[in-house]
Amino acid sequence: MTRKPEDPSHPLPEVAAQPAPDEARVVAAMDASPVTDAPGDPEDDATETIDVEVSLDETHDVVGAREGRLAIRAHLRHLPNGPGVYRMLDTKGEVLYVGKAKSLKKRVASYANGVFPSNRIARMVSETVNLEVVTTHTEVEALLLEANLIKRLKPRYNVLLRDDKSFPFIALSRRSAWVRIEKTRGAQAEPGDYFGPFASAGAVNRTLNTLQRAFLLRSCTDSVFQSRTRPCLLFQIKRCAAPCVGLISQDDYEHLVGQARAFLSGESQDVQRSLSSLMEDASQNLDFERAAVLRDRIRALSQVQAHQDINVTAVDEADVVAIHREGGMTCVQVFFFRAGQNWGNRAYFPRHDRNLETPEVLASFLAQFYDDKPVPRLVLTSVEVEGAELLEEALSLKANRRVHVQVPKRGDKLTLIEHAETNAREALGRRMAESATQERLLEGVAEAFGLDAAPARVEVYDNSHIMGTNAIGAMIVAGPEGMIKNGYRKFNIRSTTLTPGDDFGMMREVLSRRFARLAEEDPTRSSGHWPDLVVIDGGQGQLNVARQVMDEAGITDVPLVAIAKGPDRNAGRERFFMTDRPPFSLEQKSPVLYFLQRLRDEAHRFAIGTHRAKRAKDFLRSGLDDVAGIGPARKRALLNHFGSARGVADAGMSDLTRVEGISETVAKRIYDHFHPQG
Repeated sequence: MTRKPEDPSHPLPEVAAQPAPDEARVVAAMDASPVTDAPGDPEDDATETIDVEVSLDETHDVVGAREGRLAIRAHLRHLPNGPGVYRMLDTKGEVLYVGKAKSLKKRVASYANGVFPSNRIARMVSETVNLEVVTTHTEVEALLLEANLIKRLKPRYNVLLRDDKSFPFIALSRRSAWVRIEKTRGAQAEPGDYFGPFASAGAVNRTLNTLQRAFLLRSCTDSVFQSRTRPCLLFQIKRCAAPCVGLISQDDYEHLVGQARAFLSGESQDVQRSLSSLMEDASQNLDFERAAVLRDRIRALSQVQAHQDINVTAVDEADVVAIHREGGMTCVQVFFFRAGQNWGNRAYFPRHDRNLETPEVLASFLAQFYDDKPVPRLVLTSVEVEGAELLEEALSLKANRRVHVQVPKRGDKLTLIEHAETNAREALGRRMAESATQERLLEGVAEAFGLDAAPARVEVYDNSHIMGTNAIGAMIVAGPEGMIKNGYRKFNIRSTTLTPGDDFGMMREVLSRRFARLAEEDPTRSSGHWPDLVVIDGGQGQLNVARQVMDEAGITDVPLVAIAKGPDRNAGRERFFMTDRPPFSLEQKSPVLYFLQRLRDEAHRFAIGTHRAKRAKDFLRSGLDDVAGIGPARKRALLNHFGSARGVADAGMSDLTRVEGISETVAKRIYDHFHPQG
């Protein structure tokens, strides 16, 4: 059985040929964590929120790689000629690069010959002091395992995909006897049918609204469904058949579910013809009310089919992937087509070595993209993908069916590609314009605050609470390419000694925890996660607290700025506080001031949103949650019987024992909880 390394700080011993993993295990590993790197030489980056670009001196002396070449050469005698995955480690045991090979001995030997295709690879070899190897049955397994390890270990010289956004799906959930239609993300563990992916929440919400009008399926939660005694508003506006109160039979409801499933599976024309036939029959029988309902359902289906940006008759299930490169930047545009319908598109912006050819970039992107996403039967690309046959085989193995990767040359499929290329070109143009503007603004920030250079990472902190309750600290991050959403952090205020509403104390806790963790995880500041500027929402008091925290942590080189609202909290009259200069303001029409206001407002929005979510969660928390021995089933039975937690609290012992599943012992425990003896 192949050993899968878990932690770069615990390197494997020098490995000779090992038994290879079975295919099921490799695919299971792929399903457990997202794909990342593609075959070939070390590369530099991949998608939407992608990071890590290795900057190298173009005149790098390859002689400096001599020690690394010797370290690699020392392992060659132990390497097999079969396929597998290798890991290069530095002096600290951290993984520098993960690669796959058809022949481990030949591939690794190429790093020891002193001839490197780029200075970046020479730098990687120069930092290598150890090598680890895992063998596999086939090169396809090696590709899957390589991607799995890259995603977990995040090697500095690999392409790192940090696309944390999961795609939404529409689910016909069978958690109860009455199927529920809903939007879902993440693991598809619940019983039911799943349709997707949709490119965005907006796309899936629009489709959901239309499907509710067309098929009248319930969308409420099970607890709401079970507690209804009369139809809700959705029934009144003809978006639900009201199965909760028995206004439709189980068989008729299942017929609606079957129609919805058929429509989402691509049989939309059959469903529409069936509804048209029923409408005509109702009209002939003078049942005009039923005919009107069927007419409205047909119109809803027509809206779904008509709401397409481009003609989709050429494909039934496919992803259309187009790549455009300009000015050293790349955009990959992906359109999703399922059931003959366009389910939206999304743009990704890989960062990579400029010397990489477009086929290499696209191959790397696709290998990462389909790790945690369902693979369609057809992937149409705008250019030939490097190693297309190997990628096809890997995707087919993951999908457990044949997958084709093609470059259309003519016809409707080529039209789809051309449309996607246009979108990629326009999206990249917008991104480049935004990036240029952002860089100019950051240069203005550096000038306004007297920094040596434009900050590459700005962290902004804010707190939110109501009279000290549900206190939250929030951090947002901005850089040359805009807001770095995957860098946002929230901090639940843990201290029990703080006076409610003590903003200074909360800021102290947030900054102390943030920089203590940074110092522990990255003492050398090589990860790129250390800020070049810290902005705090507040005045002189908050600045003093922040400065004290930094001094206690021994951090003296991170600039601090506090931004306070001006008189009467007027935007445009903000005051800025720094430790080495008196308070000052910026010109009211300054673009830099507008930029800083946006950063502050974004931090405030994030803090308020997080606080409200926490407050809502606490508000919805039932008093029954604190009663020992009351699990979800008993809690549901009590709430269904009494209507609310307050009703349970007011109930007597005899009332409690009438609830199914509540014994006298449990009833006494509940009663004693709400009626403690003095």
